[in-house]
Amino acid sequence: MDYTLEFEKPVLDLEIQIKELKEANDKPGIDISKEIRALQLKVDKMINEIYGNLSSWERVQLSRHPKRPHTSDYIESMIEDFHELHGDRRYSDDPSMITGFGFFRGMKVAVIGIEKGRKTQDKIKRNFGMASPEGYRKAMRIMNMASQFNIPVLTFVDTPGAYPGIGAEERGQAQAIAENLEEMFGVKVPIISVVIGEGGSGGALGIAIADKVFMMEYSIYSVISPESCASILWSDPKQAEFAANSLQLGPNKAMELRIIDAVIKEPVGGAHKNPQGAAIAVGDRIEAELKELLKKDSETILNERYEKFRAMGNQTISTLKDTPDSK
Repeated sequence: MDYTLEFEKPVLDLEIQIKELKEANDKPGIDISKEIRALQLKVDKMINEIYGNLSSWERVQLSRHPKRPHTSDYIESMIEDFHELHGDRRYSDDPSMITGFGFFRGMKVAVIGIEKGRKTQDKIKRNFGMASPEGYRKAMRIMNMASQFNIPVLTFVDTPGAYPGIGAEERGQAQAIAENLEEMFGVKVPIISVVIGEGGSGGALGIAIADKVFMMEYSIYSVISPESCASILWSDPKQAEFAANSLQLGPNKAMELRIIDAVIKEPVGGAHKNPQGAAIAVGDRIEAELKELLKKDSETILNERYEKFRAMGNQTISTLKDTPDSK
């Protein structure tokens, strides 16, 4: 079933017209190729205008697009001979957190990613991409195993946030995430993390303490979801659009604060328009960075990772100190 966001509809209407004209152009004695080219140019211009001027709320909608590639899609496209591992060795397995080992372009890697699920039953199974404490403990178990055998780690972030249910809290949700934040600074192999959709709060950060952190062009990364922010500030989740525009959730702000290292450009119209093209773009960036990181010894990797996170936001803090309100 097709799904179209409101701001995508003008483009879709023109694309349907182009498709119909192409079908008519295949008939004998008809040549409307000139008209098709003109309409295609109009579509290309419209796409550039729309996607070049997205609001934060539109970017949120795009990051949640039902057809957007998920962690499982990137694993299928990029990882060969993938073997999934299960369980946190304490309580149970968390299906929302996929972990395992495989080969990325000839290099052995550990892969960890949060999966939202596609169809209704799969979404329920994956808890809509909201991991429980056993998911974070499982992720840390795999990272420690990778560190022991000198295997680099790739993580894919796509979550509205960690699961806030009573059972998860009783089993130590906050502690599990906090332990990951601490222990990932001691993983002695390269870690590369990519925000492929939503990067929500500590639920995202729990697998994103990495040497290189990237965001897809139309992904978001925030301390809180727009709906939760609106509920806290105005007691009204319907104010989510206003909250999103205030939070500045896109990659540009994250780059400014040095939270991420680079933005991975998506295919025209977003990753859901060309999942294979998106996987190639992500893979090319990971390959280039991984080859550089593998040249470094473990001590250098750990020191640089620590300094990277210590430097986050320093530029903004320095600027605030110079403002009248800060005195």
